Amino acid sequence: MLRIYAGNLPADTTEREFTELFAEHGRVRSIDLARDIFSGRCRGFGFVEMEGHEARAAISALNGYSLRGNSLRVNEERPRGRDKGGRRR
Repeated sequence: MLRIYAGNLPADTTEREFTELFAEHGRVRSIDLARDIFSGRCRGFGFVEMEGHEARAAISALNGYSLRGNSLRVNEERPRGRDKGGRRR
């Protein structure tokens, strides 16, 4: 199972639209669309879980894809570290 990051989403993106976009490339196991706590609008990014080969196909097809004028950034989620410089102490 791979977790995919999708960024630069339009603010009016819905869960349904987000799911359907990735479902064209395989079975979507789960989604997590970041929403603004006050307005409920999409914060411009979200996460999708798919099987490995399907996730790679979705990443390949959707990275750079234009959704209502926004060029999407789609890649495998990278773990967030405490030190943004990448150095370990």
